Amino acid sequence: MSKNTRVPGYMQSKAARNTRGIIGDREIRFKCSLQNTILDVLRGRPGWQEVPGPNIQQQNSQQNNKPAAGSQTSTQPQDGKGTKTGSTGATPSNTQNTPATSGGKTGIKPTVSSQPAGPQQPSAGVPNRIGTKPTVPPQPVGPQQQSGGVPNRFGYQPVPPIQRNSDGDWDFYWCDREWLHQNYDTMFLHEHQKILHFRNHYELTRKNLMVKNLKRLKKQTEREQGKSEGLSFDFHPTTYELPSEYHIFVEEFKRNPGITWIMKPAAKSQGKGIFLFRRLKDITDWKKGEYQPLTDTTREVPETYVVQRYIENPYLIGGRKFDIRIYVLVVSYNPLKVWLYRDGFARFSNTRFSLDSIEDAYVHLTNVSVQKNAPDYDPEKGCKWSTMRLRQYLTAKHGSEAVKKVFKGIDNIITKGLQSVQKIIINDKHCFEMYGYDILLDSDLKPWLIEINASPSLTASGKEDYELKFGLLNDLLNVLDLENRLTGKEKRIGGWDLLWDDGPVLADDGNMECTTNGTSVTTANSFLGCHNDRKRQLREIYTSAQAIKKT
Repeated sequence: MSKNTRVPGYMQSKAARNTRGIIGDREIRFKCSLQNTILDVLRGRPGWQEVPGPNIQQQNSQQNNKPAAGSQTSTQPQDGKGTKTGSTGATPSNTQNTPATSGGKTGIKPTVSSQPAGPQQPSAGVPNRIGTKPTVPPQPVGPQQQSGGVPNRFGYQPVPPIQRNSDGDWDFYWCDREWLHQNYDTMFLHEHQKILHFRNHYELTRKNLMVKNLKRLKKQTEREQGKSEGLSFDFHPTTYELPSEYHIFVEEFKRNPGITWIMKPAAKSQGKGIFLFRRLKDITDWKKGEYQPLTDTTREVPETYVVQRYIENPYLIGGRKFDIRIYVLVVSYNPLKVWLYRDGFARFSNTRFSLDSIEDAYVHLTNVSVQKNAPDYDPEKGCKWSTMRLRQYLTAKHGSEAVKKVFKGIDNIITKGLQSVQKIIINDKHCFEMYGYDILLDSDLKPWLIEINASPSLTASGKEDYELKFGLLNDLLNVLDLENRLTGKEKRIGGWDLLWDDGPVLADDGNMECTTNGTSVTTANSFLGCHNDRKRQLREIYTSAQAIKKT
């Protein structure tokens, strides 16, 4: 047998596993913590193979625990004629002669029922009737323990294969944030492995830390380059952290009576815990007793909130408020390398905008998780526009120059936000991050940064949403290029455009694909809301990359 042949159940040594060739020479092994569009993308990608993980274990558990149809026991009749037993709940009398069923194979040594069932002999994984934890006697290493599917030299029928520990036997892991926080510091990653999330991604995605880092970079820029350069950071509303800045907020509140403020939990998403207010006494019950010195060490520390000046003049379409979800991919912080996806969507509220009812979440919050619960929500129509449709609408109403300014401002928000944490984020070549930026336009077409999400929702709300997210994630894997099929010098891969590569990236002269009346809308390599012919473009770059590598 060849050294490199992988036989099912054959345990390779660590040395053998660590001396792999480049990933392009074999299948790519992936793990995924989520069960939504990303799992569909990974499972449907040619040459990618899923390794045991949360999803595989869950499927196996469901299959193993699933009882036989119409019966309360999983016992098969010995005669093999298909007669159903146990359908009335009675235990068949011939169970001692029933062969054990494992993996659909019979012929294994039958279980003898004359042996008493005690703590030493309960079936695997099932608590015994006494209530104590069953103990399994040590088993000799013999033919019954040979791992899976390969007949052994003694001629015994093999038992089902035992899944080996594959924690390090993957090339790509789309993990959740909680898993990363628990395991990152104890992991050793090989050269080829890629994992979602940087270690301290929350420096940008927690609302209070995002504002703190932006304020710090603004002060540094004003000190080094002058006050005028600091104006480029004027894209987030006046914000205070509670409880630490409560007294400063009260002073600002009293200087501007009558305006609307919005309260948000610093570390929650999907509109949870958000409310609007105009009077300090509206939050009296919320803050009561929480901001006193913590003399009692057993007392729970109050949850951190941010309070922001509410944008009272949002840009409206059809009388409804909306914000824009934009996808940004960071593959490195040092040097900073940023990709911007062409497609995104505008999320609309389901109710016409009005400041007369600040307690109505369906008016002021555009989160799909909130709007789908509105009484008159239509799941067929939804509450979304594509960014391409939004760009076309704005261009028709305000002209290309105004739209150019809007999207240039959005590019500035993206890069300034990432630069504010560039020296703080723990850069790791194994990590990448896909952010979901939420941008709001006011009635003057000024873009405002609302928040940045480290785990933007990948659950589709409809067919168009699924197609968008499927293409988004497929192209993300194309950018990471674990198959080693590209040259590494591409400015566009599918729907992703290289926005920043240790400096701004300019578009090629022949790549002005977002034009109005024959005039280029942008010179930066940014095409948010522009035509996304990703499939044709992917065919072209892969053909070109293959030709370059051959020469």
